[in-house]
Amino acid sequence: MQHGPISDIFAVMTKPCPPDPKTVPKPATWDARLARVLVTPLVGTPVTPNHLTTLRLAIGLAGAYYLSLGDFWLCTLGALLIALSNFVDHTDGELARISGQSSKIGHFYDLASDAFITVLLFLGIGFYVAEHHPSMAAAAQWLGGVAGVAVAIIFFLRMRIESMVGKSGTKQASMGGFETEDVLYLLPVVTILNGMTPFLIAACIGAPLFAVYVAVDYRRVVRRVQSNTKGAAAKDGNDFQAVR
Repeated sequence: MQHGPISDIFAVMTKPCPPDPKTVPKPATWDARLARVLVTPLVGTPVTPNHLTTLRLAIGLAGAYYLSLGDFWLCTLGALLIALSNFVDHTDGELARISGQSSKIGHFYDLASDAFITVLLFLGIGFYVAEHHPSMAAAAQWLGGVAGVAVAIIFFLRMRIESMVGKSGTKQASMGGFETEDVLYLLPVVTILNGMTPFLIAACIGAPLFAVYVAVDYRRVVRRVQSNTKGAAAKDGNDFQAVR
């Protein structure tokens, strides 16, 4: 089917317009606010949120790799790249919001990248600690693996919760413009202070415990959704009986 000038004009007129960046509510956290300032000039350019997600993924992969090499300065460089990757993670979402380019595929790509980088982060720390403490009672690589698997479970369950009740159900706790994930900005400091070993042990304990908490929350959300579904079905049945 060919399109004439009239149909082309109609297509342009009916194409949804991106929102005015000034009218989009401001983010609650400082890094997201800075990210919005940096990506605002990209609105209307060929750069898409998925491009920024890919950039975040590449930086995070490089950071996890340098962490795993066991060299102090390369590990410090890796920690800096992980912190930068954590910041760039905010840019794709902010560009999507102010340009009207949000999509389910892009959101899934972003979540998958987050999970992948976080898992590799802990594995990289595990290899670094194993290089410097080969006599640990438990192999450091296994400790990093446990933390990484727990994080992967957390991301999966949070994605499932979000699919059932929306983003509000997985919103991170924030205080004073900071979120729980902002602890990654301190990773270079941890590296410089030779704190990777206690950091890994804390992650190996804390991540599984938080995974259990998220699993309990996931079960609670499932029950609530099932209860609401049954209640809606019963109400529809009663309305049908009343109509008859």
